[in-house]
Amino acid sequence: MRKIDLCLSSEGSEVILATSSDEKHPPENIIDGNPETFWTTTGMFPQEFIICFHKHTLKIEKSTSKEPVDFEQWIEKDLVHTEGQLQNEEIVAHDGSATYLRFIIVSAFDHFASVHSVSAEGTVVSNLSS
Repeated sequence: MRKIDLCLSSEGSEVILATSSDEKHPPENIIDGNPETFWTTTGMFPQEFIICFHKHTLKIEKSTSKEPVDFEQWIEKDLVHTEGQLQNEEIVAHDGSATYLRFIIVSAFDHFASVHSVSAEGTVVSNLSS
């Protein structure tokens, strides 16, 4: 089966919640597929965003409900500071499915953080009915 990035807005995904927004760098930039655009927080932590897979169900380690509630812990990862460079992290998980992903930025190396993109490779399990 061909793997596709299910987090892209072109695949039907949507950022349905972000705890902060800057009009020059809105949360929708995370899933637009453009490496030149990004979301930036507006100070204070934690910050979080939720991506909804309107079109597909994503294969990851756990399942979530039909609404963006009852999130179960999936992965917690400490990041290494990369002074003056963009940080790129790859997290691999197998066996599971989700309708929503919630990302929580618990702390950062400075007062602000930016998220340039999120990618989720997977296989379509089913289409959600409206």
